[in-house]
Amino acid sequence: MLIALAVLAAGIGLRDPWPPDEPRFALVARQMLESGQWLFPHRGMELYSDKPPMLMWTEAAWMWLTGGWRGAFLLTSLLSGLGTLALVWHAGRRLWDARTGLYAAIVVLSTMQFIDVIRHAQIDPLSLFWITLGNVGILIHCLRGPSWRMYWLGCFAAGLGVITKGVGIVALLMLIPYGVMRFRQWPGVTRTQGDGWRWAGGALAFLIAVSLWLAPMLIAAYGLRTPEYLAYVQDILFRQTAERYANSWQHAEYPWFFLGVILQEWVPVWLLIPLMLPRWREALRLREPRVWMPLVSFLLILVFFSIPRGKRAIYILPALPMLALAIAPYLGELLKARWLQRFCLALTAICGAVFGGVGLWALLKQPRAAQKMAARYELTDGGHTLWLALVVIGVLFLVCAALWRTRRGVIALLVGMAAGWIVWPVMTYPALNANESARQVMMRADQLIGADGQLGMVLWREENLLQAVRPVKEFGFSRSGPEQLADGRAWQREDPSHRWLLVTGQALDDCVVKERVVFVGLANGLRYSLLPSAASKAACVPSGLVTDR
Repeated sequence: MLIALAVLAAGIGLRDPWPPDEPRFALVARQMLESGQWLFPHRGMELYSDKPPMLMWTEAAWMWLTGGWRGAFLLTSLLSGLGTLALVWHAGRRLWDARTGLYAAIVVLSTMQFIDVIRHAQIDPLSLFWITLGNVGILIHCLRGPSWRMYWLGCFAAGLGVITKGVGIVALLMLIPYGVMRFRQWPGVTRTQGDGWRWAGGALAFLIAVSLWLAPMLIAAYGLRTPEYLAYVQDILFRQTAERYANSWQHAEYPWFFLGVILQEWVPVWLLIPLMLPRWREALRLREPRVWMPLVSFLLILVFFSIPRGKRAIYILPALPMLALAIAPYLGELLKARWLQRFCLALTAICGAVFGGVGLWALLKQPRAAQKMAARYELTDGGHTLWLALVVIGVLFLVCAALWRTRRGVIALLVGMAAGWIVWPVMTYPALNANESARQVMMRADQLIGADGQLGMVLWREENLLQAVRPVKEFGFSRSGPEQLADGRAWQREDPSHRWLLVTGQALDDCVVKERVVFVGLANGLRYSLLPSAASKAACVPSGLVTDR
């Protein structure tokens, strides 16, 4: 757990929220604290109905406790990641023994996607924790029970997962393999009689958790009965859940998309799957529920997220802990194989050569790709810090390979990976933060408009409002660019000598006098400019946008 803390917490406090999701949730959380409005999240002047407010509540609580948001916004993800590892260890210990629990937790921690997701302040780490808690509670009850408290806790956690992201209900899919195994009379499966009311208590626990937010939100919305709040209820309860699942309008992918995600982002875990197949087949022959109940749950989660057209790589992560529990019982035997130790040692050396070689190449030769990346982030040193970090990571991999050699190749690989995950954020976050967070753009804009200037924002992004140095005027977030720009110009005409508009290149139309546009800078691939009142043609009716890239 100390190693996990070092790996997952590396970089906390060294950066601000980065797009695409972190600034949005940090902004909503900050507005909750400022306004005292906890039931209905706001993004600027508009209601934010894309996600339930659970994550924003926790971020607001950390901001209040710590007095700021630069480190606080990552604490929920950190604790969710550590909690998930603890739950996986606990489940492995209860089902098998403490060493199996340790192996299962190591499998999860060594997965690239797990570390990458936990190191970002998105909803998914908290959702992962609730789903894992739900799975573990149900798993222990069904295989080491009856343990009704664990069952009810699992169902309650699934409900909390629903009011976190909406997909927490996948934890209840665990009951499907249990029902089949109980019907087929597998050994080791919990059997109860005359306990229908206790099983129904799980549904009650689930509904109580959901109602913690849903009930007061509905009461307040239908008490106010304004079009804005009624539209919020309609959007978050139907469009963002059932309609989004059945008829996705974003991130369209093929049904087999997640198989590619596993191959790319579940390294090195997926390399173990071919070695597990004969062992899982033997466990099926022996009707071993401790292996097949989590394994079927993994497959059901994979199928659940593969059905809708809209898919993101991050969706599949809740299936990882269950796969780890199906792998862990066989790792002790597998680690004794000398070929595996040699393979991991070779992989460690290859990682060292690749990272170190690429870093040295970028440092010494400064190829075009390296120059483009440095220009994108406006790095004045040509990205020297990034390439030096790669060199350091490469050296650490090679040192690990030299220290542990063939008898401890697995340890060499794991320590090298942990070192790389720690070194990269510590060395690179300070260099990348000004651009990634839009802090640099907002500071430049504040300086350019002068001490008595007023700033309005058109086609803004959450990081702009979050990083604004002084109070700003915004004209809605979800409205179209022309609508925002029209309102911005009207606002600017009321005090043309003091009011400026901060716009992205996509917002410029043919009424703009390009010679008077003041370029501010780049952030996340977008060009930001300031429009003084003289940069808009008088009595001009725009006919279209003029892209400035």
